[in-house]
Amino acid sequence: MTSLQTTTRRAAKSRRNFKAAFKALTRRFTEKPESAVSHFEVASRQIAGLRSEVEARDFMITVDEPEGLGGENLGPNPVELILAAAASCQEITYRLYADQLGIPLDGVAVTARGDIDLKGLFSVDPSVRSGFRGVELEVELDSPASQEQLDRLKRTVDTVCPALDIIRNATPVLTRTERRRDDDSGAGFSTDTFEQTPVFAGLAG
Repeated sequence: MTSLQTTTRRAAKSRRNFKAAFKALTRRFTEKPESAVSHFEVASRQIAGLRSEVEARDFMITVDEPEGLGGENLGPNPVELILAAAASCQEITYRLYADQLGIPLDGVAVTARGDIDLKGLFSVDPSVRSGFRGVELEVELDSPASQEQLDRLKRTVDTVCPALDIIRNATPVLTRTERRRDDDSGAGFSTDTFEQTPVFAGLAG
């Protein structure tokens, strides 16, 4: 068996698997709506300079800034990861819904772009926001489907894609700051919570 045949078979098996999972989950969430709420969490720790290590489930992600922004260029920076999340989430959602809608899709690739005015981050101009001015997603679809089918697919994906929803709409954010310090009693460390700030934020909100 050639490597192409192996890859094709694996892709077909994977497609059957997530199609079955999609159908089963849709039925479950319809019957038990409360089961649809899912919790996601990552833990990040700064290692050296501007470099952080982020733990997400069983994965470790190195995050850093390019040398021009004071980092060592050992990994993507946070805003690049936001773009990566938007691009990959679009791809996943296109794949899921193309199959569910019966629209042929041989491949999908997304390029995400955004401009940031760094005067905001560096407090040069308080009127400048620190985040993206806007985000552009360029989606390339490899498909024999009609334009009408692809337009329907795009409308569906843009409606339900979670990462796109996050950057399009204001999302409630609560920041809580803690101070970890040596305990004078010799018992180790103690933690003080000294600020909780509700922030209503959205990249494009």
